[in-house]
Amino acid sequence: MTMPPWIPAVLLGLAACNAPDAPPGGATGTGSSTSPGESTDAASADETGTGIGGEGTSSGSSADESSSGDQTTGEPLLGPPYPIVLAHGFFGFEELANLPFVPYWYDVREHLEALGHTVCVSEVDPFNDSTDRGTQLVAQALECADQTGHAKVNVIGHSQGGLDARVAASLAPDRIASVTTVATPHQGTPIADIALGLVASDGAAALVDWLVQTLGAPLWDEVGNETSLAEALYQMSHDPVRGIDVFNATYPDAPGVLYTSVTGRTGLHSGGEDCEPDSPPPPLLISDWDDTLDTTDTLLLVPEAILSDGIFSQTPNDGLVRVVDARWGEFLGCVPADHLDEVGQLLGDSPGLGNGWDHLAFYADLVAYLRARDL
Repeated sequence: MTMPPWIPAVLLGLAACNAPDAPPGGATGTGSSTSPGESTDAASADETGTGIGGEGTSSGSSADESSSGDQTTGEPLLGPPYPIVLAHGFFGFEELANLPFVPYWYDVREHLEALGHTVCVSEVDPFNDSTDRGTQLVAQALECADQTGHAKVNVIGHSQGGLDARVAASLAPDRIASVTTVATPHQGTPIADIALGLVASDGAAALVDWLVQTLGAPLWDEVGNETSLAEALYQMSHDPVRGIDVFNATYPDAPGVLYTSVTGRTGLHSGGEDCEPDSPPPPLLISDWDDTLDTTDTLLLVPEAILSDGIFSQTPNDGLVRVVDARWGEFLGCVPADHLDEVGQLLGDSPGLGNGWDHLAFYADLVAYLRARDL
């Protein structure tokens, strides 16, 4: 079966945007600097961060400290505000064909640090199911917590990174304070079903895996050999044996962890009932943009049309994930952004014409939302 031309275009478009902020090998955090202006989050105004593997301390944490101590020093672990761990999505790697690309979270880490937050950026396999990626993520999340002296961390995951975050919370519920997912296909995505229909035979799947691993070989020799595009797609599909229903049954929400979700809407969709928050009224980070519409990035036009069920349909989505599939835990609502806009891509450009939504302000408000809940 011939592969439609938009499939490689979408994958390559995601490759261009999905570049983690650090070289392979683990999570990274950087020192934080206090913003010269007033932070949108008063609770975090005194918080400073440390570099993973570096020196320094985290200050401004709550007076309430964890009853469990640091296994190395015996000192009590710090309570909230907890560090933020950013978990990247599908097709994340540092460079493609030796060409430099931009960080996955375009300026998000730097912006949050300027507001006084401690931020760590994880890096997991670019292609794999979330069982493996989540196992890698939890190790990096615990490293972030331990090296900053905190009892817990808050994980924010974009796209498949949200599934990874759920695995991490399941494996270490006492160290993950919250899981916030942005445009995560918690109920799968028809795009994965369509792609798997094209690579159903063993030979075709192997060819796709080879292509992806070859593109990533300059940086991912070992990792590329261990991961599989097909595995990732199956987990986001509705395959009865390996699909999203099996994943959801295997990784239910962990007690004591706050789960929240938000997603984008594009294609000039207003959202409607699908975007209604679980607990009205929605927070300002959502309601401030209720009347704003987004035009879809050209890389996502074809899949957006497929998800919308036609040009005149009203099935809101962000170009790769439908709103109804992105709801999990406490759903906060929708923002006017496509799947690339949600992380400031491509290259930090603005969303569609006439859309003033700002991804940096969004993540600052999202963290402020967590801080208001003493996380």
